Amino acid sequence: MITITTAAPEQLAIVQQIAYATWPHTFGSILSPTQIDYMLKMMYDLDVLTESVEKKNVVFLLANVDGVFGGFAGYELHYKKEPVSKLHKIYVLPSMQGKNVGQALMSEVERISREAGMKKLSLNVNRDNKAAGFYERNGFTKTGEEDIDIGDGFFMNDAIMTKKL
Repeated sequence: MITITTAAPEQLAIVQQIAYATWPHTFGSILSPTQIDYMLKMMYDLDVLTESVEKKNVVFLLANVDGVFGGFAGYELHYKKEPVSKLHKIYVLPSMQGKNVGQALMSEVERISREAGMKKLSLNVNRDNKAAGFYERNGFTKTGEEDIDIGDGFFMNDAIMTKKL
């Protein structure tokens, strides 16, 4: 059984652990090991995660699968002060993929967003990430692209995808 809960501040370490376990599998064929390491430190340091919750209004959800945390999602309502929910992050442990964990997280973010009156759900995904197919199957369409300079000579080469709620 999959249970979705909002991560408590002391559970941000679980988010960090899932990210570190997931990223090499997800991005190993897309990004260099050096860029993966750089981005993990940049985005998943516990201070960065705490700041995203406390100052940027990001909410993290944890998916518990039969007593094991198998994935997480991070979202923000009223993104850029618009009626838009931004899905900043969604990752599922490789061992949990194919067990509807990502679907459960996505459904919960959509439910919360609708209840909050959001009109659209938006996300960025690396243009070469297989997850784009998951998003398309969930009703997202590609609405743009952007290349984001993240420092140290690295870029995030993303597709922007949106879904009407």
